[in-house]
Amino acid sequence: MGLMRVYGAFAASGILIATLTTSASAQTKIRFAVGPFQPTAGDTRRAYEPFFKYLAQKLGRDYEMFVTTDWAGIAIALANNQADVAWMGPWGYVLANAEANAQAIATVKYNDKPFYHAIIAARPETNIEKWPDDAKGLRISLADAGSTSGWLVPTYYFKSRNINPRTFFRYRDGASHAAQVLSVVNDQTDLAADFDRNLNSLIERGAIKPEQIKIVWRSDPLPNDPLVVRNGLDAETIAKVREAALAITEQQALTLLPKNYTGWVGADHADYKLIEDAGVSVGRLKPRPAP
Repeated sequence: MGLMRVYGAFAASGILIATLTTSASAQTKIRFAVGPFQPTAGDTRRAYEPFFKYLAQKLGRDYEMFVTTDWAGIAIALANNQADVAWMGPWGYVLANAEANAQAIATVKYNDKPFYHAIIAARPETNIEKWPDDAKGLRISLADAGSTSGWLVPTYYFKSRNINPRTFFRYRDGASHAAQVLSVVNDQTDLAADFDRNLNSLIERGAIKPEQIKIVWRSDPLPNDPLVVRNGLDAETIAKVREAALAITEQQALTLLPKNYTGWVGADHADYKLIEDAGVSVGRLKPRPAP
């Protein structure tokens, strides 16, 4: 299934890639893109721009940075050569790789670990002793279809248990990660898929209290966000971007990366095979031809 078909429902969602300039002078700039990791586009820009500014300085080039409003936008920007380098979610990357041969060159570390977990959260008083059996009929919210932890991985998990979440639960999807846990706390849903890093961030910012949430399901370890380059970006630029990212020390990360991110490790597409396999299993990707 092509990237544009996967994300057809998002065509009118306000993706910012339509504003990318195509003038000759703009093409000398390195063009960065980042997905909706923070509650607002402004929050995301403030959190992630120091890193991209650092990369541009290491390259000796001016830059443009674009914050997409959903996970579709960043993958489409890479596929359409409207962004050169992107910090994106694993599933969005795998889709961009399948559609346009975008390539991962590094994986970010969070608290010095290059992996994280998808979670499903509930309010503490929710009576679930046996998961998922006791959750049948409850309201569940998954995130948008471009989200690894919020949509792909829980959908893959339910499929592995022969559960159709659309009939097993009172189902909805399409929400942003910023809204997921809060919708549980505010009793707008009983269950919500998210990722542990985001939950930790909400607690650290004081947006929720730890006692307001319990985790009823946690995935196996998943590879963290990749740093991705578009197909056709010149080899010299790719090498310099990768070298600059991998050179960031834990001390430098305190000012260059969002909170709790501690640097980067080298990566390639093989590190995201687990995500690719999940995409094939749920029918959103075609299997790769046998060599």
